[in-house]
Amino acid sequence: MSDPLLIPCPHCNGLNRIPAERRNDAPRCGRCKSEVLPAAPITLTQANFASQLKGDLPLLVDVWASWCGPCQAFAPTFQQAAAQLQGRCRLGKLDSEANSNLAGQLGIRSIPSLILFKGGVEVARQSGAMPLPQLQAWLRQQGI
Repeated sequence: MSDPLLIPCPHCNGLNRIPAERRNDAPRCGRCKSEVLPAAPITLTQANFASQLKGDLPLLVDVWASWCGPCQAFAPTFQQAAAQLQGRCRLGKLDSEANSNLAGQLGIRSIPSLILFKGGVEVARQSGAMPLPQLQAWLRQQGI
């Protein structure tokens, strides 16, 4: 049996210990009983961002805005990627308008922007929308 993974709950931000071999079994939060690894992107905000960076799985953040056409066109691709990567990488969406201070802290200059975090540290960044095969190839280059 391998070491458990630490994974923050997307609902209550509680940190959960999930056995690595059980991460694909729809694990539930020990505190709020919600699904810890949903097959959809989680909503990131100024309030939960730091908590969601914690944990052992990488976090891919899509920084977007409601008025941005390319952001809207990329949303279904990001949704598909979340389902495909469930249990290997967590995906989250950050609304740059509603969270402008955080977007500024992250140095967002254009949207959509993708930022990959591992161990709470930014390891890669990509600007612009891309089709799913290109997103998958980019993530493979990052070791995901």
